[in-house]
Amino acid sequence: MTKRLLAAAVFLSAALTLGSCGKSSADSDIPAFAAIDGDYLKTGGDGSNWAMTGFSYDEQRHSPLKLINDSNVQDLGIAWFADLPDARGQEATPVVVDGKMFISTAWSKVFAYDAKTGKPLWSFDPEVDKSRGVKACCDVVNRGVAFWKGSIFVGTIDGRLISLNASTGKQNWSAQTLDLESNGTITGVPRVVKDKVVIGFGGAEFGARGYVTAYDAATGKKAWRFYTTPNPKGEPDNAASDKILKSAAAKTWSAKPKKGDWRESGGGGTVWDAIVYDAELDQLYLGVGNGNPWNHGIRSNGEGDNLFLSSIVALKPDTGEYVWHYQETPAESWDYTATQPIILATETRGEKKRKVLYHAPKNGFFFTIDRVNGKLLSADPFIEGITWATGYDLKTGRPIENPQARYEKTGKLYLANPSALGAHNWHPMSFNPATGLVYIPALYIGGAYLPPIAPNEMERKKLGFNIGGAMATADLPDDTNFVKAVKAATTGKLVAFDPKTGKAKWTVDHPASWNGGTMTTAGNLVFQGTAMGEFRAYAADTGKQLLNMNVQSGVLSGASTYTVDGEQYVAFLTSKGGAFPLVSGYAGSTSAAVPNLPRLIVLKLGGKVALPALPKTPPYVWAPTKQFGTPADIAAGGSNYQRYCLVCHGPGAVGNGVLPDLRKSGVIADAATWKSVVIDGILKSNGMVSFSSVLSPKEAEQVRAYVVSRAHYAKANDAALSGGGKRAAK
Repeated sequence: MTKRLLAAAVFLSAALTLGSCGKSSADSDIPAFAAIDGDYLKTGGDGSNWAMTGFSYDEQRHSPLKLINDSNVQDLGIAWFADLPDARGQEATPVVVDGKMFISTAWSKVFAYDAKTGKPLWSFDPEVDKSRGVKACCDVVNRGVAFWKGSIFVGTIDGRLISLNASTGKQNWSAQTLDLESNGTITGVPRVVKDKVVIGFGGAEFGARGYVTAYDAATGKKAWRFYTTPNPKGEPDNAASDKILKSAAAKTWSAKPKKGDWRESGGGGTVWDAIVYDAELDQLYLGVGNGNPWNHGIRSNGEGDNLFLSSIVALKPDTGEYVWHYQETPAESWDYTATQPIILATETRGEKKRKVLYHAPKNGFFFTIDRVNGKLLSADPFIEGITWATGYDLKTGRPIENPQARYEKTGKLYLANPSALGAHNWHPMSFNPATGLVYIPALYIGGAYLPPIAPNEMERKKLGFNIGGAMATADLPDDTNFVKAVKAATTGKLVAFDPKTGKAKWTVDHPASWNGGTMTTAGNLVFQGTAMGEFRAYAADTGKQLLNMNVQSGVLSGASTYTVDGEQYVAFLTSKGGAFPLVSGYAGSTSAAVPNLPRLIVLKLGGKVALPALPKTPPYVWAPTKQFGTPADIAAGGSNYQRYCLVCHGPGAVGNGVLPDLRKSGVIADAATWKSVVIDGILKSNGMVSFSSVLSPKEAEQVRAYVVSRAHYAKANDAALSGGGKRAAK
């Protein structure tokens, strides 16, 4: 693929449903706020509410509603919409209870609406210090709120867990779950189990030690904590994880300290998304993230499996006590997290009913795990062309690795499918019990891995990713044919996967990557939005496309559905953002021209509301400032750009419509203005902090020279490299 590291080339019966349709939100069979508790969330009810992010505790994202179905879905139109602040990634699934809708947005804000009319009810801004955004690996997103007995729970970028009164939006309590000096941020959805709110966090790329904490839902008092990696000092944590970490997990990490290893970083293992409660077995499942550094050779001297990285871990929800684990990617070295959505189901396998867990993590294999004991039942690829392993040994539960994938051992460039962005990322998948299929928003994004080679990669830094790999060479080569080929290969797919056969029953190709999550219903429907500005519905059994609506902006999130006054509605958020558009550069530019419009859209049959017309945007004319600096200056600036700036502004300074494309910024034309931003931090309140702790003024000026050079490259090659996607579907 390339001689350089690629950052990213890379949803009761029909009678129950119909019986509730004609009743208003005030009718007695629709639970009041206080009735949304563990008993209710075991099933999610009759579909009138969507009371938690995954609908019910099994997180199947499947609704029993079928007023909207495969025979009338083409008649969906917009009932109402609401524009949102902050043109950053919007990743939440709307939660609806008793005719009221609750969403979280970028920067951890919360909004409540009348779910029928769209009338705003209240809003809450936690007033996060935006300088914290530099510690958010993958945009300042929030994936949703939890609802429990009349309260709303939300996690914040600065590590708070906040309880709000669902009727008024007033704060009940706030718990600081993270040390403010740490590298952690919360973007995931809290889960509420047996009057405890459980929350994890992210930040492993920067250096963090993962843990999950449970708090009393009424008071915010800490109940228990479970760490996912050993204590770096070998000391007890006085936590629920002490026994298992000392007796088993600690033995899977290198014993002898080494510069830059897990003792310095905390080892990673953050639980930034999947936390799922099994009400049948009274178990809590954690999806654990990647190691830090990624490079297993540096992190653990190439020794041990490094528990509990990239594992599913089962705990007792009352105490946090360990029950079992299954590690999907032992000795993880590629950012192959196990944090992706988890679905619980019961299936017949070998003429025996099994309580199972379905998981499609980054590494490209679909896992079916016995949730009673953690035994691996099957592991099958859900994308084509996986390069790091050929399959799994079901006797040992271990992958059959390609030795060349161990770049930390070979010291050579390793071309990977999937990349660190994964074959499936955070985007929700869903399961339809009627079809037996799991609907996965799959990614085709290639990547490459190489041990650190530039001086600025050799040591842990205060700012930027610390992954133990060659980020400083993360741009594509200046070969337009190669860049176009990489762009064409960076796509997405909706995969209707059959866990029983280990194969896809049907698929839908998408021209761009980073498409939205899925939701399925008893109306034989699967809903998914796309990166190209469409909201679609497919027949769940055959994959036939039944709806394709232009919604003007990308769709990242999963949809939800509910009823009010006898009508069924479908709700979702639009935007661009999250990791992929920030770090993909030219490889992700297929969808670059699609507008970034943060918006909540609600559909119903016969909806007649029209979205505002998009403003006309003239083509950009490249007119970069005069090139300056020696070739050595530009090369040095490029190395530091890739090391510190890439994860927000894109490899090669190529932006994709979320954060500023620096090549087009007027700031690069003036050295003093550039220094005031990069070194002096005058835009700190907007999230752009000073980089003076890692860059000298001279080095910052070299970065400016590099960005100017990329603007000149774009001017010379724009005709060959453009075609950044249609604005939206027609």
